[in-house]
Amino acid sequence: MTTTFTWPVQAKLAGAVKFAVLTAQFGDGYKQTAADGINNQSQSWSVVIRGPAAQVTPARDFLNTRAGYQSFFWTPPLGAQGYYECKEYELHHLGVSNWELTATFEQVFQP
Repeated sequence: MTTTFTWPVQAKLAGAVKFAVLTAQFGDGYKQTAADGINNQSQSWSVVIRGPAAQVTPARDFLNTRAGYQSFFWTPPLGAQGYYECKEYELHHLGVSNWELTATFEQVFQP
């Protein structure tokens, strides 16, 4: 069963959309292009969670249990819920008991 990432992330998200396209270039300058598969559009998002250790630690533990290869549900801004993976994250101590977790969520597809 897939679980859902529910922690609030900072408002300054950065998202990127990538299209997988097949291209055949011919000698006379003519080029043909087509979508590569039925899921040729994928997203990746840079997310940030800031707060006290009690708030950041459960989000970190959630990512640790997925070990970079198990997908989870997440809903990006202006988007629909989908499958995402997080292959790496960084933790930064901001002083006292405040922490910042930065991660990249990459969209994946399931059959």
